[in-house]
Amino acid sequence: MAQEGKGLKDAYRECFLVGVSVNQRNISDSLQSNLIKREFSSMTAENDMKPVSVHPRDGVWTWDRADRIAGFCRQNGIKLRGHTLMWHNQMCDWMFYDGQHNLVSKEVLFQRMREHIHTVVSRYKDVVYCWDVFNEAVKDGPRNPDGPDQPLRESIFYKICGNDEFIRKAFQYAREADPNALLFYNDYNECDPTKCDRICEMVKEMKAAGVPIDGIGMQGHYNIHGPSAEDIEAAVSKYTRVVDHIHMTELDVRANREMGGQLEFSHNGEAAITEEIKKKQEDKYNEVFSIMRKHADKVDCVTFWNLSDRDSWLGADNYPLLFDRDYKPKKAYYVVRDFK
Repeated sequence: MAQEGKGLKDAYRECFLVGVSVNQRNISDSLQSNLIKREFSSMTAENDMKPVSVHPRDGVWTWDRADRIAGFCRQNGIKLRGHTLMWHNQMCDWMFYDGQHNLVSKEVLFQRMREHIHTVVSRYKDVVYCWDVFNEAVKDGPRNPDGPDQPLRESIFYKICGNDEFIRKAFQYAREADPNALLFYNDYNECDPTKCDRICEMVKEMKAAGVPIDGIGMQGHYNIHGPSAEDIEAAVSKYTRVVDHIHMTELDVRANREMGGQLEFSHNGEAAITEEIKKKQEDKYNEVFSIMRKHADKVDCVTFWNLSDRDSWLGADNYPLLFDRDYKPKKAYYVVRDFK
């Protein structure tokens, strides 16, 4: 049982790391940075280590913001999750095109990917303990009833390669750059049964072929209505049969029915957050953490996506996190911390 007065990292010390994604303001403002240091044992750069942030043009590297976050972790003894090496969004788009804006060959793409991954991973290998190597490559939606299921999102990576080789190469390059970091495939809507099966099938096949995938990142962009505890439990159980490391990488619980990558800001403002909604959020957080604790033999880390409602990519009116817009703990915080 967690002890009163402890931070989240202390309450879960015997279970798993508790993490948070951060921006520059979070680590610069003393109130926010002290909250991070008190509550969390792992950090993720929300945007500042993504490809476009550190490598906006060929031969141009912009390290300042990522370096500040890495330096904060080094100075305060906080583990750093690397996020993300490859993604179809917030990507170094120049990697995909030649001087005439035609798509490059896959060989050129792979060479550019390798340089990017080696450079980024090598720079932070003293402080980053794991990387989200590839983000959101598996598609949503039902299986094809008329033939074989094509599981991958039709991203620009897929258009160039025509198969999953770009995912395999990314993991190969990350392992070359850091033999010791844990390497994750990361995705949202990961509790949807069809997408969960696609992820499991892909990772299982790749691991059998020698691709160095150590873990699966369950993003955890949920809402007060779902996914159900049964679907979360089923997904975690399936993933633990495929890999030895599970991270919940981007947890938040919205006060509406949007989930995953949806971002419509459909809620009607803070005044619409009723006691019933608060209780549903508390119950959902309790469900999630109960399941994560049950699987603590393979769950290494649970990370909240942003420090407070004020910072959230979902907007403060969606009320998604344990700390409100003034960085004060909600009742949901105590439900998570003071488990029995």
